[in-house]
Amino acid sequence: MRRLLPHPLLTLTLVLVWLALVNSFSLGTLVMAVILGVVIPILTSPYWPGVPVLKKPLSLAFYCLLVFWDIVLANIAVAKIVLFRPRDRIRSAWVVIPLDVTSPEAISMLAGTITLTPGTVSAMLSADGRSLLVHCLDTDDPAAVCAEIKHRYERRLLEIFP
Repeated sequence: MRRLLPHPLLTLTLVLVWLALVNSFSLGTLVMAVILGVVIPILTSPYWPGVPVLKKPLSLAFYCLLVFWDIVLANIAVAKIVLFRPRDRIRSAWVVIPLDVTSPEAISMLAGTITLTPGTVSAMLSADGRSLLVHCLDTDDPAAVCAEIKHRYERRLLEIFP
């Protein structure tokens, strides 16, 4: 079974995304979705180093909801900055985030979360993988940004990934 479905969640995701993209449901679209959902993971499985292990899978769902909520709030905050604040009063800063997470999946999720949240972008991971360089659109306290990222996101990722 592992050879036929090397990444079952990817298979399910591909089937659902295909059905959403086609925007109609018929036997033909379902068959095509299942074919793509089975063939693509088989073809790409040699490039996957391994299946990530999750300590608390339910925490991942809550993490995704938190990130979605933060994206909504950050969009509003960035819109206010862009629309109403004079350019010379925007205080952008580079922030170095020392990392406690060590798994590549957790580091990728943290960097992706930071980049997805408007107003911040992950710019670079240090060569040793122990710190992340982040650009913040507007802050007067880079240390507070670092503390918030570590408390709000990294702490939760440490619970999710071993």
